[in-house]
Amino acid sequence: MPKRAAPSLEERAVFQAAVADVQPLQWDRVHHEPPPPPAIPRQYLHDEAAALDESLHGPALIDLYLEGGDEAAWRRDSLPKTWLRDLRRGRWVTQGKLDLHGMNRDQARNAVVTFLAECRQCGYRCVRIVHGKGLSSPGREPVLKKLVLGWLSQRQEVLAFCQARAAEGGAGAVVVLLAAPNKRA
Repeated sequence: MPKRAAPSLEERAVFQAAVADVQPLQWDRVHHEPPPPPAIPRQYLHDEAAALDESLHGPALIDLYLEGGDEAAWRRDSLPKTWLRDLRRGRWVTQGKLDLHGMNRDQARNAVVTFLAECRQCGYRCVRIVHGKGLSSPGREPVLKKLVLGWLSQRQEVLAFCQARAAEGGAGAVVVLLAAPNKRA
């Protein structure tokens, strides 16, 4: 870009005439209000902290039997051990799935109860619930995992559950065996 030459006397005179009646500003700076700070999702943070605290420090909801390392599995005492083994090996066909990602504790509990009721109505016997591995949770702890396992053990329609196979979510999911629906008509 070529350098511009200084204005001539004639150009200066024209400019002076154009701005002769202009009044100077009172301020020499323009004042802008700073943008508001980004919103802080306080309730979300509170819910996440409460769920994490409950899962880490709350009373144990059930006695989980850790079989095969850190894989959680549970069955009712009246159920044969072979059924749990078959469930773990994937011999039951998974007929329904619930994904709890993005839910807080209360939303997840309601979703689990509703899902189990719908599965019983449809006559499903084996379902999968994805609770997540907790990779994006505070402390990288699976907040919902312990809660979901506790809720399942308290439900009458749940006969057994175990960690899902790697292809179905592994440590981030649980496969649930439901009792056969009562045929009353």
